Amino acid sequence: MTFFPENGKSNSKGMLCINHEFGRNTHVIGKPDPETKDDVRLSQHAHGVSVVALENKGGTWQTVDSPNARRIHVNTPVTFSGPVAGHPLLENKARNPFLGTVNNCSDGETPWGTYLTCEENFNGYFGATGDYARTEARERYGFSENGFFYGWHKFDPRFDLSNGDYANEDNRFGWVVEIDPNDGGQVPVKRTALGRFKHEGAAVTVGRGGRLVVYMGDDQTFDYIYKFVSEDNWKSMRARGLSPLDHGKLYVARFNENGTGDWLEVTHDNPVLAAKFKDQGEVLTYTRLAADALGATPMDRPEWATVAPNGEVYCTLTNNSGREVADAANPRAPNRDGHIIKWLDNDQHTGTRFVWDIFLFAEDTHGTEETFSDPDGLWADPDGRLFIQTDGGQKDGLNNQMVVADTRTGELRRLFTGVTSDEITGIAVTPERRTLFINTQHPGNGDPMRTNFPAPQGSGKVPRDTTFVITRKDGGIVGS
Repeated sequence: MTFFPENGKSNSKGMLCINHEFGRNTHVIGKPDPETKDDVRLSQHAHGVSVVALENKGGTWQTVDSPNARRIHVNTPVTFSGPVAGHPLLENKARNPFLGTVNNCSDGETPWGTYLTCEENFNGYFGATGDYARTEARERYGFSENGFFYGWHKFDPRFDLSNGDYANEDNRFGWVVEIDPNDGGQVPVKRTALGRFKHEGAAVTVGRGGRLVVYMGDDQTFDYIYKFVSEDNWKSMRARGLSPLDHGKLYVARFNENGTGDWLEVTHDNPVLAAKFKDQGEVLTYTRLAADALGATPMDRPEWATVAPNGEVYCTLTNNSGREVADAANPRAPNRDGHIIKWLDNDQHTGTRFVWDIFLFAEDTHGTEETFSDPDGLWADPDGRLFIQTDGGQKDGLNNQMVVADTRTGELRRLFTGVTSDEITGIAVTPERRTLFINTQHPGNGDPMRTNFPAPQGSGKVPRDTTFVITRKDGGIVGS
């Protein structure tokens, strides 16, 4: 999520964009499988993004009315831009309109004040009522007959892989989507130049010459880290009516054994890709296949990335219990607890070379006061502190949590712990950083027998995802 302050500077009023990554059927519709199309619609509309107006009134944050507040879900009209816009791989025989965003994981914020929501495990919402084309691309992206058992394909033909009229519907998901939090009538835009994969997040920074740079992880074991660089100064491009997110180059990372790295160009100009793909639209629709062909480094579940004040980029690698052979960038085999890697690009984020190092191994914190595992959410504040959120089985009897690391000394301090079977996720701050918003997702995995949070334990109520407001007692900067 991201907080967009009113007039770009308010510490007490603004718009909060917050993702809704997933919701189990038992939690949302009260049963394991949908029985009607209405059940499917309810499940679909629990996904997507909320744009909420917030105001601090007398020390308490409250939702308030706004013409720009809205819900964006699986059946909301969207549009496509960039190299894949208008491509045959997005067209269906049914000629159905472009609709929706799903499994919205992490996010990014552009310098011009828009929200980037990232579609992650989109494959799991598709299934098949009969035989379907098991293409190389579908296998690589993890499509299957039952998906994640949402059952949408049984009542909504858009998500039925065996329905030939909707043969390319699966290609319409897996993108980064731009949303304007201050324009309730804006149609969300899927920015295809950033590639199609299981986007965990989009860490935005400005590089040499004012070019926009976006770092992204593909959250699956043995997948890759990417970056996008706009072709020109972002202000100049916008002044000419061009989106900096539509015109530029996508790269994928290769981590070399000697601590250097290369950004490999994911474009049809590359002879390796020209031999395999028809055009740039196909390259970007099947980004994973392109990265495979280029020889990128398979990583241990690349999740959130963040850019520190000194220009170093950090990325969480949550875990990989299936790794049997270690390499320099993923040196634990198996890697059950995850690690955090960092790198520094040449040419102020815009170059094709970088140097890298391991920041920390979560396994090495066990048995200490700072113990944590499965790093996921990540944010470097302007003072260089690293906020680390977890998603996975914590050691030493702990629930998922958020710790803060001093990037200079490596010192860790625990700031927050969650409840049973939840995930701590999402980081947003007011401009002065004296208010921090974070979330707990799926507490108790939605099971009231595990927890009734935030209701009192024993109330029998279904646990609810919750947003927390964190402040210091002395009113200082959170995390300091």
